[in-house]
Amino acid sequence: MKTIFRSFTHCIVAALLASTTMTSCKEESLGNVEDIPGLGGDVWAEGPIDKWIQDSLVVPYNISAKYKWDQFEFGNLTKTLVPPDEAQVVPLLSTIKKAWTTPYVEEAGKVFYNKYSPKFFILSGSNEYNTEGSITLGTAEGGRKVILYGVNLFKIKGMAGYDPGRDSSFVKDWFLHTIHHEFGHILHQTVFYPVEYKNISKSYYQGGNWINWSDADARRDGFITAYSSSAFDEDFVEMIAMMLTEGKAGFEKIVNSIPEGTSPSGVTKAQAQAALRQKEAIIVAYYKNTWKIDFYSLQKRVRTSMNKLF
Repeated sequence: MKTIFRSFTHCIVAALLASTTMTSCKEESLGNVEDIPGLGGDVWAEGPIDKWIQDSLVVPYNISAKYKWDQFEFGNLTKTLVPPDEAQVVPLLSTIKKAWTTPYVEEAGKVFYNKYSPKFFILSGSNEYNTEGSITLGTAEGGRKVILYGVNLFKIKGMAGYDPGRDSSFVKDWFLHTIHHEFGHILHQTVFYPVEYKNISKSYYQGGNWINWSDADARRDGFITAYSSSAFDEDFVEMIAMMLTEGKAGFEKIVNSIPEGTSPSGVTKAQAQAALRQKEAIIVAYYKNTWKIDFYSLQKRVRTSMNKLF
C-alpha cells in the first residue's frame, strides 16, 4: 500500500424523558420488511457524473467509483475527512483512465486489464494525515478496492486555477503515481517478482524510519524514493510507479542525479546507480516474462498520455 475493500447494522433505542417519567421501548409488529426504506443501500437520482462512470468505466472495464459520501468506506472513523467536490470527479477519473487504463489496455489487451484491474474506486476530498507525519495517498484492499485521497486538490490543464508548474507535478506524483503503485501491488501479489530483487539493497532498508529520509538521501543508497526503502514490496512497486510516471528520460535523470561520494551507509555513487539499474532490469524482465508486456513500450504510452494532460 502507498501509505501507500462491511456492512453495519445500527440499533437505536430511544428513551423519551417527560417530566420525571422515562418511557420504555415498545415492541411492535415488524410488518412487511420489503417496505422498510433504506435497505437497498444508497439511493440518489443519477446525474451526468453517474452516466459518465457507467459509460466510461463500468460498461467497458467493469470498474465503478463511489463519490457520494460514506465515512464508513474509509475504515478509520477517527480521521477527519471531507467529501469530494463533485466537479472534480470526472476530470480525476478521466485522467486516471487516460494515463493508466488506456496505456495498459493498448499494450497488454483488454482481457488482461479487466482481469487484474481494481474494480471499485472510493474518493475522499481531503488528505489522510498520519500521526508520524506521513500522508496516505491511497490504499488498496484485496486488489479490488482503491481509495484515493486529496481529490479536491486535483487540477489539470483546462481547470480553473491550474498552475502548470505546481499542479502537473502534484497530479503526477500524487494520483498517477499512486494508481500505478497500487496496480504494481496487484501484479506482484498475483505472481511474485524474482526473489533476487530482494538481494540488491537488502542491507539498507529503513523500515519505518523511511519517514526521516528524503528522496535524495534514499537515492544515494540505491532506492528510487524514500518510501521505497521501507520494505521489499514497496521498493518494487515504487520503482514501477516512478519508471512509468517519470518516463525513460525522467528515470535516467534521477539515476544521473546521484551525487559523487559515499552515502552515510557506505554506498558509492556507482553502487547506488548499479542498484537502480539492476532493479530496472528485473522489472522489465518480470513484465515481459510474467505478463508478456513490453515495459518500455508501456512506459512510453503512459508518458505520452501524461504529456497531453499537462
